[in-house]
Amino acid sequence: MNAFSKSLREIRVHLSPSSPASQGLRTFILNKYSSIKAANPNMPILVREAENVESRIIARFEKGIEKKVVLDNASEEEVTKLFKTLVQ
Repeated sequence: MNAFSKSLREIRVHLSPSSPASQGLRTFILNKYSSIKAANPNMPILVREAENVESRIIARFEKGIEKKVVLDNASEEEVTKLFKTLVQ
């Protein structure tokens, strides 16, 4: 994974540890987190698990701008594509 946009300040990931709707996002985190963190070691990446939450990634940029992508029932490939679009 490449370095993120210079204006990106934080990434928050919300997912359910057991819901089938979060499976693609869980797989994405398991398979890609280490390479994302290696390419962006100083970027805060907060992963929060809670039952029955909407699967989503929220990117916070400078000047308080936030962008959110809802990922319920998305495959790992769809999550990867949407994640790259969100953080570039």
